[in-house]
Amino acid sequence: MPIRLYNRLLLCAIAAPLLVSGSTQQQPSLPFVLKPYKACGIYEVGDKVGWTVEPGPSGWGRPPAPFSYVIKKNNHDVIKSGRVSWQTTDLRFDVAGNEPEMVYVTITWPAEAEPRNQIRRVFGAVVAPTKLRPAQPRPRDFDAFWKSKIKMLEDIPMNPVLTPKDSGKPDVEYATIQMDHINGAHVYGQLAKPKGEGKFPALVIYQWASPPYPLQKSWVTDRAAEGWLVLNIEPHDVLPDGPPSYYRALPIELKNYAGISQDDRDKCYFLQMYLADYRAVDYIAGRADWNGKTLVVNGTSMGGQQSLCVAGLHPKITHLIVEEPSGCDIDADLYGRQAGYPNFQTKNPKVAETAPYFDAINFASHIRATSLVAMGFVDTVAPPTGIWTAYNQIRGRKEAAPMFEAPHNNTATRAQQLPYSDRATAWLNALVKGQRIPPPRPFGS
Repeated sequence: MPIRLYNRLLLCAIAAPLLVSGSTQQQPSLPFVLKPYKACGIYEVGDKVGWTVEPGPSGWGRPPAPFSYVIKKNNHDVIKSGRVSWQTTDLRFDVAGNEPEMVYVTITWPAEAEPRNQIRRVFGAVVAPTKLRPAQPRPRDFDAFWKSKIKMLEDIPMNPVLTPKDSGKPDVEYATIQMDHINGAHVYGQLAKPKGEGKFPALVIYQWASPPYPLQKSWVTDRAAEGWLVLNIEPHDVLPDGPPSYYRALPIELKNYAGISQDDRDKCYFLQMYLADYRAVDYIAGRADWNGKTLVVNGTSMGGQQSLCVAGLHPKITHLIVEEPSGCDIDADLYGRQAGYPNFQTKNPKVAETAPYFDAINFASHIRATSLVAMGFVDTVAPPTGIWTAYNQIRGRKEAAPMFEAPHNNTATRAQQLPYSDRATAWLNALVKGQRIPPPRPFGS
């Protein structure tokens, strides 16, 4: 059975334990529980999308103070709001699922308290997610644009320079790497592999967004100890292992890189980033110790964004594993959807015109790699509407890992991320051994 069919059949089974309440270990709890009409949080067009209100673990006791709720379509337009006041035994709120969309709910309790004394929780659901489509067409010259940029990159010799260093592991070789890049820049990173001769499956890891920071050696040495030939690159033209003072001293403009030339596709900061990603794949695929069979790209948030885009550009990539990729639906605010990182200022027409050339959705239809894509239902940094849309464009075998309670990964709990982390671990464990990816199983089985 194809992976996509396993995914389709098991969504609700995977979700059942996760959508009981919106509280987390780090937050004060609500005195009640919201139970979704469908345990998986996934609905079809025509369904009622909603929640019933039930007693918390201690029972009702005295009815709690009223709470208010706001429901948004694609976390952009308010479609319903109200107040639950405990004056009826049928405590529920819902909306009609009229079309493919994300449904985002904010609960505020107590409704009438001062803001500093209120508890806020968010909940998510989706209607017909596999039918979500791009809000705008891909630019007609999109492919020609990227073909010309890749040629520009390939006209520049790679000139890789490896600097061997102590791996900290007896069976792992480690080095930092520098390669030449466009505009006189460089691609920096770190490389690790099992010690000795052999041919190995390859893994390329891309990094999340932030002002430039050093790469941690364990990110590659731990994988190399498992049997991977692994390359991890900086998204910026900065050293991978400098002291803290080096990163503090970097220019302010570089620390705010996402805003650089958003209105010019030939100078946009993400042009050099995506081409650096492409160069990294070229390098790893050209090594004599790659097994020529398995080449995985992997990343979270902006790392997932880079992975999606390079997988749409480079034909040698065989597998894609991404968690909450950003950069999907960059122009979303113009089309009734919430936009997220990299937060292009799309009210400027020139920025709105540039954005589609760097939107991961427009690369996704070229992806033939077998793909695992995770989305958090209450993620506002990498909104799930755009991620589902990108996922739907992928033409290779694919599996979705919906994280029904998860905000963005940096604020999500381990439990909220289990639908992704369990599957990513299963994929990597199988691929490094040259085995078939095991089919998904119901969560907790």
